[in-house]
Amino acid sequence: MSSQSLSLLRLRVVTEADPGAVARVLERFQNINVLPRRVVVEHGTNDSVYIQVDIAGLSEQMLNLIALKISQVPCVSHVHWHRA
Repeated sequence: MSSQSLSLLRLRVVTEADPGAVARVLERFQNINVLPRRVVVEHGTNDSVYIQVDIAGLSEQMLNLIALKISQVPCVSHVHWHRA
């Protein structure tokens, strides 16, 4: 098993309180046929939504591309990822 398949990456996204925000984030993974290990969504007190997506077996380069595409969504205010 390669270290890439064992590596857990965590994507964090902050969006406006838009009902479609979660779907817009997750559709990027659906498009490449990747099922996240875990998804956590929390509605903040400042009318923001915090989305955390844990992914295993995806390259850092691919997650960089996904984060870039998600950052272009109008309701998204911040995107970053790190190793979990």
